[in-house]
Amino acid sequence: MTEIIGFALATVIGISLGLIGGGGSILTLPILVYLLGFNPVLSTAYSLFIVGSTSLIGSFNYMKKGLVNYKTAIIFAIPSFIAVFLTRKYLMPAIPEELFTLGGMVITKDLAIMVLFALVMLMASYSMITDNKPESDENEALKYKIPLIAAEGLVVGTLTGVVGAGGGFLIIPALVLLVRLPMKMAVGTSLLIIAAKSLIGFVGDLGNQVIDWNFLLIFTGLSIVGIFIGTYLTKFIPGGKLKKSFGWFVLIMAVYILLKEIVL
Repeated sequence: MTEIIGFALATVIGISLGLIGGGGSILTLPILVYLLGFNPVLSTAYSLFIVGSTSLIGSFNYMKKGLVNYKTAIIFAIPSFIAVFLTRKYLMPAIPEELFTLGGMVITKDLAIMVLFALVMLMASYSMITDNKPESDENEALKYKIPLIAAEGLVVGTLTGVVGAGGGFLIIPALVLLVRLPMKMAVGTSLLIIAAKSLIGFVGDLGNQVIDWNFLLIFTGLSIVGIFIGTYLTKFIPGGKLKKSFGWFVLIMAVYILLKEIVL
C-alpha cells in the first residue's frame, strides 16, 4: 500500500514544480525514504534525477514563452555545476557512515543527511510563507551582480549535492533580488538551472550508486505527468496563496522529520 501511495505522490512532485517552480525535492526525499524505503544517500541521487528531468520538461514551456534569461542562468549555473558534481562525486563518498557520538547517540551519515534536509525544509518554508520578494519589470545590468550570483550558485550547488534538493526556493529569491528578474522569468530560469545542475549532480553518482533504472524511469515519468497538470492548474489557482499554503505544509514536514530522526 505504501508503495502505491509513493508512486501516486510522484505526480504531486511534478504538480508542485509546475505550480510554483520549486518544492519538488522537498517532497521527493521523504517519499523515497519514508514510503518507499530507500536509504537517504541513494534517495538523494534519485531525487536529483527525478527533479532534474521533471524541471527540464517544465522549463520548455517557459522557453517557448521567452521567460528564461539564459545569460543569468549561465552565470549562476557554472559554479553551481562544479559544486554539485564535485560534491556528489568526491565529497559524499568520502563521508564515513558513522560521524561521531553525541551523548551516547551515534550520529550516522544517513541521520545527518535527513536532519540537514529538514533544516533546508525550514528555510524553504520560511521563504514560501513570507514571500515578500519585490517584483521587477526590467532587468538591471548584471556586471555589478556577477560575484554575488556566482557565490549563490556555489552555495546552492553544494547544498544540492549533499541533500539532493534542487534549491528553487533559494534560486528564485536570488534571481529576483540580485538580478531583478520578473517573477515568472525567475521561475522559468530557475527550472532550467535546477534541471541542469541536478542532472549533472546525478552523473556524479553513476559510479558510486547502483541505480534501479526501471523504478527510476517509472517514478520520473509520473512526476513529468504531474508537471503538465501543475502548469495547467496555474490558470486557475493563484500562485501566491498556493505558495504560502505549500510553505506551511513544508514546515509541518520539516518538524516531523526532525522529531522522527532525533526524538522518536
